[in-house]
Amino acid sequence: MTASPAARTSGLRRFLSERPPQPERCELCAVTVEAGHRHLVDTEKRALVCACTPCALLMAEPGAAAGRFRTVPARYLTDPGHRLDEGAWDALQIPVGVAFLFRNAALDRLVALYPSPAGATESELEPATWTSVLGGSPLAELLEPDVEALLLRRTDGRFECHLVPIDICYELVGRMRLLWQGFDGGAEARAALDAFFADVARRARPVDAAGHSSKEAVRP
Repeated sequence: MTASPAARTSGLRRFLSERPPQPERCELCAVTVEAGHRHLVDTEKRALVCACTPCALLMAEPGAAAGRFRTVPARYLTDPGHRLDEGAWDALQIPVGVAFLFRNAALDRLVALYPSPAGATESELEPATWTSVLGGSPLAELLEPDVEALLLRRTDGRFECHLVPIDICYELVGRMRLLWQGFDGGAEARAALDAFFADVARRARPVDAAGHSSKEAVRP
């Protein structure tokens, strides 16, 4: 789902600016949507689309809209049995401490992105690297193309890996772009990052050895 600069800006606009005075609307049926509404991935434009609950449920049905729109799931998963280490992180060649990885179905390839002052920055990711670093985790097998991502973080020698909805990754990118100061992001950006990952950890449910979630988390 690597987007053109224009499409990426459009997809991130809701996370990069103050809330407009007029209410947000479902981009399929135009009904007003509340905060915390669902999103779809427009696979043709490679952009996020606001959706009301009925439209999100409709687009989750197989064959809806000829597959153009895909509903972003609400699940958050983690795999306590899979451990990353410094060697694995170095193999990913990600220059910062946070990144998210997903599979672009249209391009049939893996994409790795990380937040930066300029927005979402792409990092090259070889399929062999994906297999060696994350292939042993059930999360990689469960990952839905385009609509979910593996969210990774390295901090103080500790590593996190969660399967999350793709829209929250772009929300994180928007927050970091708004708050970033100086070379390392600054105290406010670091505090926001800590709070963001604390919320992800709260929502995430573990997968068992067979790769099933013991309890699927849903958004409030």
